[in-house]
Amino acid sequence: MAARSSQDWEQPAGRGRAGQGRSAAVPGPPAPPAAASSGPGLKRGRRRKRRQVPPGLCSDGLFPPAVLRQRQQAPQPHIQTPALGGPSAARSQALNSAMILLLPPTPFLLFLLLLLWGYMEAQQPTQPHSIKIEGDITLGGLFPVHSRGPAGVPCGAVKKEKGIHRMEAMLYALDQVNSDPQLLPNLTLGARILDTCSRDTYALEQSLTFVQALIQKDTTEVRCSDGHPPILPRPERVVGVIGASASSVSIMVANVLRLFAIPQISYASTAPELSDNTRYEYFSRVVPPDSYQAQAMVDIVQALGWNYVSTLASEGNYGESGVEAFGQISREAGGLCIAQSIKIPREPKPGEFDKLIKRLMETPNARGIILFANEDDIKRVLEAAARANLTGHFLWVGSDSWGAKTAPVLGHEDVAEGAVTILPKRTPIEGFDQYFTSRSLENNRRNIWFAEFWEDDFSCKLTRPGSAPGSEPARKCTGAERIGQDSPYEQEGKVQFVIDAVYAMAHGLHTMHQALCPGAPGLCPLMDPLDGHDLLQFIRAVSFNGSAGTPVTFNENGDAPGRYDIFQYQVTNASTPGYRAIGTWTETLRLNLEDMQWSGGSRAIPPSLCSLPCGPGERKALVKGVPCCWHCELCDGYRYQADESTCLPCPYDQRPSHNRTSCEPTPVVTLGWGSPWAAVPVALAVVGMGATLFVLVTFVRHNDTPVVRASGRELSYLLLAGILLVYLATFLLVAEPQASVCAGRRLLLGQGLAVTYAALLTKTNRIYRIFERGKKSVTPPRFISPRSQLVIAGGLSLVQAAGALAWVAASPPHAVVDFARGRHGDPREARAVLRCDMSDLSILGCLAYGLGLMATGTIYAVKARGVPEAFNEAKPVGFAMYTTCVVWLAFVPIFFGTAQAEEKLYVQTATLTVSLSLSASVPLGLLFLPKVHVVLLRPELNVAKRKRSLKTATSPAPEGQAPPP
Repeated sequence: MAARSSQDWEQPAGRGRAGQGRSAAVPGPPAPPAAASSGPGLKRGRRRKRRQVPPGLCSDGLFPPAVLRQRQQAPQPHIQTPALGGPSAARSQALNSAMILLLPPTPFLLFLLLLLWGYMEAQQPTQPHSIKIEGDITLGGLFPVHSRGPAGVPCGAVKKEKGIHRMEAMLYALDQVNSDPQLLPNLTLGARILDTCSRDTYALEQSLTFVQALIQKDTTEVRCSDGHPPILPRPERVVGVIGASASSVSIMVANVLRLFAIPQISYASTAPELSDNTRYEYFSRVVPPDSYQAQAMVDIVQALGWNYVSTLASEGNYGESGVEAFGQISREAGGLCIAQSIKIPREPKPGEFDKLIKRLMETPNARGIILFANEDDIKRVLEAAARANLTGHFLWVGSDSWGAKTAPVLGHEDVAEGAVTILPKRTPIEGFDQYFTSRSLENNRRNIWFAEFWEDDFSCKLTRPGSAPGSEPARKCTGAERIGQDSPYEQEGKVQFVIDAVYAMAHGLHTMHQALCPGAPGLCPLMDPLDGHDLLQFIRAVSFNGSAGTPVTFNENGDAPGRYDIFQYQVTNASTPGYRAIGTWTETLRLNLEDMQWSGGSRAIPPSLCSLPCGPGERKALVKGVPCCWHCELCDGYRYQADESTCLPCPYDQRPSHNRTSCEPTPVVTLGWGSPWAAVPVALAVVGMGATLFVLVTFVRHNDTPVVRASGRELSYLLLAGILLVYLATFLLVAEPQASVCAGRRLLLGQGLAVTYAALLTKTNRIYRIFERGKKSVTPPRFISPRSQLVIAGGLSLVQAAGALAWVAASPPHAVVDFARGRHGDPREARAVLRCDMSDLSILGCLAYGLGLMATGTIYAVKARGVPEAFNEAKPVGFAMYTTCVVWLAFVPIFFGTAQAEEKLYVQTATLTVSLSLSASVPLGLLFLPKVHVVLLRPELNVAKRKRSLKTATSPAPEGQAPPP
């Protein structure tokens, strides 16, 4: 074994507990060596101290000649003489090289390695670097008592919380186990506790202490110069190791311990890589792995509504594997994208963290920053963010390495405000608080680093060194200071797990002792030496309530179940900054969003989104390769938002809702009696029908008068019936479509025009034939009698009726809902039109026959324009035909020109009805109103022409005038 200083090798064991029962929370100070040999309450008496001789050396302090020859023949790495103050970087490199040669290990090479290591340690100044507690069974301990030193220096400043607190927790747990008569009775746990200095390579070098007793050394040919064998004291045998803290350190140490079957229980290493039972089969931990932690952090990010974050990881297994697990789980969960994944170098250069903040600002929308970094890196990230004046911009989500520690945020509380952190579920151990706050320089001599902690905690010096010129001299420690009174104290978060790790090892040993050594007062041959593989099985099978009352168990990979507390660092004006518990995670997340508070005291959750959420009726057009970034596109036209990324057209009979998230039935409309578009046509039709009925009544009452008889009574009545039908069609066109109304439209729409123009055509044809025949012969033409004229006109009218009846029979009329006719550029203005099953062309077809009769009658009217003026009916009939042609010529472009208009229903119906009313009003006004005027207002003219002449001749001449000849 390597040489130790007197403080290291002759340190009192601290096992004396005279009169101390199980309930004692604070063990008394260690007894001095002379008084520690016996006492009532001891499980076993103290062992006699061994003579301190460097291993493998002769009495004169030199190596045996055989060993010297082997060293001269074997190639040796170049090792510089270490400087005072600790192992040098060159020695660490040499040991690393030796460890590479060590795989697979051979006894002789290991022996040489240990001799080399012991020799170099022997050349070191007497600086203590381990704690030795005597016991029947020795446990190893690895703690980051010091921080990582600068280049070329292994260790830096003392770490009060992660180092001293955790290491004292192991000492406290050993005291509790050793004072428990029910746990490992008649056996005492000892310890060898080492400082890892927060560096994996240094920890590897220190951990060789744990395996040196397991290396088989062949010393049969090794003799001193006097012929005697060298003094090889039996080194202590470490059966299990508590630690380490950092995952990178645990991985490095686990690779060595597995070669010698030494179980290892970590209290803080959470890298998922350590769950690989094929590579780290002897590794267990009382904290859950980062795979659970990563799942919890993904759940937190999703609960906050974030989908675009960046990750920061310290170089090493803990940070890199944590971020890898977070990325894998986020990909599996979906809906969460990582903008940037940045690694913090193990040895960052000056300005490295400022560059890191600039890189994060390349994606400013990714405000959420997932941190898997060590305490020092977290602090420097916050410092860089403050220098960049980005206070309040970043939204930190920290892993358990941040937890609820004050050191990372000290001095940068405003930058850290709102940070959400996660920590394995823990409870402050009251007994440890009482124990640690009672520690002093007098009662804690077993902790060789306690004096250094004391100086740092109370900002004083145990010896007054010379001060630099101009600087204030350091205060001298009095030794009367008290932790928690003269300095702030808060229990470090992993204290509970250190105690649980020690108890897990103790319970495993206890169960193993009961199984292998039942009833034996101490170690039986089956446990001396102790088999590490068997101990591992007993450790994995333990199940007990830990120091906080929570169950301590291990799964098949040696992992503890995942139980986390979730905190948020909050800064308010009413209280000091601090961490507030806002939720828990035990396979599922419970997060109290109403308890969260963000930068500036805001309660609203700030966004960390690549793109803002799309509004209702907008779809996400994803950016290629970045599923969390998109452009928002409106579902225009008659499309609605089917899901967040799809727009679909509404069914033909529906239109989008007001927010375009669904479809709704298109409203069905018809013209209606109260519509302004129907008011004018209906008014014209009512007036026209009234006038027609008035004319008809007048003609009937004066049926035998010359004017009525001269106008052709039979055709006049037929003409008035046709005009009345034309006016009646307006009401059918305005009425709500149904089967009967649609049938009436088919039958009467063209029938009125057919009757009207059949009568006018017959009139004009009769006049034309009479005067054309009179030019050639005195014999009147055929079929000019009233009856013949009525038959001709009736026959022409029946053609329209026959065609309409055939149409109704072939295709029964019915009402339809026309969604296309009411379609609008703005879907909210879309209306479905309730109409009869008559297209625009079918309406024109209904009118075609009547318009054809009108055109024919107009031709005859043109031909008969030269009749004598005495034939007073020819010119009014002709003028009526001309005017009607103009009306219908204007109707066609208006009717079909509005086929695509938004108000098509109203415009076309109004155009048709007004054209019908005008076409009926023209012959009514031109042909019948003058006759009614004569019949009613000029009765003297309503006499036969011969009588009118006689009456004129017999009337007395006016005074002063002669009667006509």
